[in-house]
Amino acid sequence: MNETMASSCHYQPTISAEQFIPEHIFIHIVSGTISFYDGSKEYHFKEGDYFFAKRNSLARYFKKGPEGGDFKTVSTFLNQDFLKAFQKEYGYNEEISSINNAIIPLEPNPLFANYVRSVSPYIQSNDAESIELMFLKKKELVLLLLKTNPELRKVMFDFSDPGKIDLESFMNRNFKFNVSIERFAYLTGRSLSGFKRDFERIFKEAPRRWLIQKRLQEAHFLIQKKKQKPTEVYLQVGFEDLSHFSFAFKKTFGIAPSMLLQQ
Repeated sequence: MNETMASSCHYQPTISAEQFIPEHIFIHIVSGTISFYDGSKEYHFKEGDYFFAKRNSLARYFKKGPEGGDFKTVSTFLNQDFLKAFQKEYGYNEEISSINNAIIPLEPNPLFANYVRSVSPYIQSNDAESIELMFLKKKELVLLLLKTNPELRKVMFDFSDPGKIDLESFMNRNFKFNVSIERFAYLTGRSLSGFKRDFERIFKEAPRRWLIQKRLQEAHFLIQKKKQKPTEVYLQVGFEDLSHFSFAFKKTFGIAPSMLLQQ
């Protein structure tokens, strides 16, 4: 699979349903704007910007094309197998990263601009020669990142999985992210069965039911106290579908979320 790609979306703003970054990604904004929220900080990028998205991170993003155009990026995925092979080939040590940010802004650099221009002819091609050239270009990108942003060495060559952490604190901080129970288990350093067992011991409730109720309570607060519209709120609190959100909200509180605004 060619892991350097140009991506686009519809003219209207869209938000990602998948709020987990499984692999490192180098991203250049070709057109449009994108905003990220990682649970503690917001990031905003526009046409011409570069940034690095860190693997095993939770992040909600909102992307918008320019007026009359599409949102487009050139994105290069740096998966673990590729980086492990690179690390051994070039003699780097494995690292332990202390960087917790999901998104790392990168200063514009002529080297990045040259890289983006050089990969553009191969992006849409799947022939064997182009795939091999793209593999070499990915090596070039890692060398450029190490040269321009040496602190990324600890990020890219940290191959460890998440360790066991405080589940209660993590869930109370991240319940609004729309990810699976399996993903929450992984990020807290537990097997699925261990996660469910620890979760029910701490919260006295099954994870899925707790998540729905927690998200609905947050939505109720945002609509009633902050006067936000249901169409804005349901994505913020981790629901994918407005109709499902409205049904669950009315079932729990006995009133449609749109009616709550009128009280």
